[in-house]
Amino acid sequence: MQLYNKLSAKERAALIEEAGKDRLTISFYKYAHIGNPQILRDHLFLTWNDLDVLGRIYVATEGINAQLSVPAENFKTFKKHLDSISFLKGVRLNIAIEQDNMSFLKLKVKVRNKIVADGLNDKTFDVTNKGLHVKAEEFNELIEDPNTILVDMRNHYESEIGHFKNAITPDVDTFRDSLDIIEENLAEHKETKKLVMYCTGGIRCEKASAYYKHKGFKNVYQLEGGIIEYTRQVRDKNLENKFLGKNFVFDHRRGERISEDVIAQCHQCGAPCDTHTNCANEACHLLFIQCEECKTKMDNCCSDHCKEVNALPFEEQKKLRKGKKASNKIFKKGRSEVLKFKR
Repeated sequence: MQLYNKLSAKERAALIEEAGKDRLTISFYKYAHIGNPQILRDHLFLTWNDLDVLGRIYVATEGINAQLSVPAENFKTFKKHLDSISFLKGVRLNIAIEQDNMSFLKLKVKVRNKIVADGLNDKTFDVTNKGLHVKAEEFNELIEDPNTILVDMRNHYESEIGHFKNAITPDVDTFRDSLDIIEENLAEHKETKKLVMYCTGGIRCEKASAYYKHKGFKNVYQLEGGIIEYTRQVRDKNLENKFLGKNFVFDHRRGERISEDVIAQCHQCGAPCDTHTNCANEACHLLFIQCEECKTKMDNCCSDHCKEVNALPFEEQKKLRKGKKASNKIFKKGRSEVLKFKR
């Protein structure tokens, strides 16, 4: 019985190319009380592997968080399977605005302590006691209300390339960093203002809304389905789009364009640009914004040093990487001192 992925990303990409069939990039989440996440994890892997589902799925006692790619021809079967699981019946699926058959190249279903890392040890609040969900039209009305405080619950490298007009965009590296900062900065408004939050697909806002309700905020709202669903509703209902720029996504695409506004800049030369890339030097792999001119000039690297390393034979690069970890540079996305025009 196969319970883990056995193909490399390269092998999977070749199979997808050979099949020549369309795939759908989908995300969904659900907070729920799950007694044995491991059993659910194995059940999902066995079923979805047979359906050629690929992606990154986290299962925990607090629920499930899934970002995946499914063959279009298997979508109905996939949805039927979701509906067969009691707490996932009718779950909202966020289907990507821009499709890419190579968005995911492996099926990874992992058991985690939490589906969203929050750094909280407070077990007295119920994550299912969430704030009010609002759709795009009501959201547009809410954020024009002078009694509303709009907060972006994403990280700095996400909001840098796109955000809603007049939103507070905390300069944080992780979701856990933002929780206490926002509570402290907005403490005086707990009972008087409407706290409206948004994120990519809704999962971070939902946890944050439960947390802030627990902390005494009286009027807590979240954008249902996040930026992904907002964009779909704006287009389907011909609503005014109040989002500027790109929506950062956590797959191969790295971003979906929502408006033609380019609100960020190349981290190397300062030219208007909102295209994220990873440094070609595998020992670095830093996520940063790079324009086409700098990409050519720097060989898709973040610095002259990385450019030199990347030009070395592969075996020499492996020797240089041996025993070294670059996690500090990787997870301090866009923070490296080599970037002259970082946020």
